[in-house]
Amino acid sequence: MRIDSTSGTPGEADALLFVAEVLRRECAGSGVVSVGTVSIGYGPGGTPDAVVVVPAARPESSALLLFSAHIDVVPVEDPSAWSHDPFGAHIASGRLFGRGSSDMKSGLAAALVAVVELLREGRPVALAVSTGEEVGCRGAASVAELLRGHPIGAVIVPESTANEVVLGHRGALWLRVTTSGRAAHGSTPGLGVNAIEKAAAVIGRVSELPLLWHPRLGWESVNVGTIAGGSVPNLVPDRCVLDIDQRVIDDDSARLTDWWMSQPEVSAVDTVLDLAPVWTSADDPWVRGLGAPVSERPASYFTDASVLVRTLPAGTPVVVWGPGDPAVVHTVDESVDLRAVEAARLHYVRVGRAWTGADSPA
Repeated sequence: MRIDSTSGTPGEADALLFVAEVLRRECAGSGVVSVGTVSIGYGPGGTPDAVVVVPAARPESSALLLFSAHIDVVPVEDPSAWSHDPFGAHIASGRLFGRGSSDMKSGLAAALVAVVELLREGRPVALAVSTGEEVGCRGAASVAELLRGHPIGAVIVPESTANEVVLGHRGALWLRVTTSGRAAHGSTPGLGVNAIEKAAAVIGRVSELPLLWHPRLGWESVNVGTIAGGSVPNLVPDRCVLDIDQRVIDDDSARLTDWWMSQPEVSAVDTVLDLAPVWTSADDPWVRGLGAPVSERPASYFTDASVLVRTLPAGTPVVVWGPGDPAVVHTVDESVDLRAVEAARLHYVRVGRAWTGADSPA
């Protein structure tokens, strides 16, 4: 909590390496026999962006129960608005205050302690920790690479769900849409082609997007998040760029990308982010055995599971289940109830002890 691991800052790697060192120390036990193997993944430029710990020894056919967390946090815009230092780990009235306390360092802490305990017992469990989740799951690719060769039988993402089991979330398709025009003096707009006006025409047809519906995930959505075009009032803009956030219920990015490309005003469409939806049935035998309340609603956000599901066998159960309070995520005075963190740890240990490591959940 006291390491400022804001996405895109050096603190991300500092916090990640701190977690790696804790895992190495705790998995070493007496120093004679290690119970876990810790690996570090690196992103572009050689910056650490993922840590994974797996059992040091396990039967070749056993599948792992994976806990997948992230270490990065969103920025603190105005520290003076907080009642306490946002990176001071202040505790009052049984709550831990600070940026990332609910999203999701509390879930990470509960999972880390549980996984170390389970590894010491010889259980087939693993923990993955990434950076860059808040800005598009950037470290998740390294997690997937570090897990290559390790069969995964089920995944718990200890995000902020108030310890309710959440069965999934929509994916995300972020596109950068460009319209092109022809520059001219602002006093003679008829001699040019206004790229902003072309973009406005496309925006006016957004309601025609072929959005789909899922009985559990709900409707897909689209948000025109930014528009950038022109430089001064007296110049007809020859370029305009839209950033589009679409939340999707299937893994077919071409369906929506093709719609944007088919608009006559559009000159280019670039994919900025492409994340798969995640959904597990409440009737899954492993889910039924978790022994915790199951939410009827999906998570509103995406998680690293959107990247991992593309590497898992079809039907692998994935749930979002952690102690953080979704009502205070990303807010001033973000906090978490420490009793909820301990409850999550106990849940994880119980579920880990029930996991046999067979090809299908016990």
